[in-house]
Amino acid sequence: MQIFSKETKAAILAAARLKTESVPVPEWGDGVVVIVTEMSGVARDAYYAKHKGEKDVPISIVQADLLISTVVDESGTPVFDESDVETLRAQGSAALDRVADAAMRLNGMRPNAVEEAAKNSAAAPSGDSGSNSPATSESQ
Repeated sequence: MQIFSKETKAAILAAARLKTESVPVPEWGDGVVVIVTEMSGVARDAYYAKHKGEKDVPISIVQADLLISTVVDESGTPVFDESDVETLRAQGSAALDRVADAAMRLNGMRPNAVEEAAKNSAAAPSGDSGSNSPATSESQ
């Protein structure tokens, strides 16, 4: 285990360690999978600032903006940009919902996410689940 300290700070912070998730989108073609990433703090600030104070924004616009902020290629480069908003809005809602749901989950943007995180961090520090069930991996 590497302890965060002044000596290790540069090495630890040098590379972004953003979570990603591969999401199948069969509506976009046979075998199509998109990579959804966690946003950096700066990217999340920009996403929220874009809709600050707006009311009644169509969900398809919010989802398109979320996909622009979170869908990347294998090297981590964004796939979509502002010119793709209307094209994304024209896609089927099932595909948009699936990708946007993954983006919201990775970025703690689901309703009650803050409360759930606080509840999970208050769990027993022993790491013992208290059940006889085997532990499962997040990737399953």
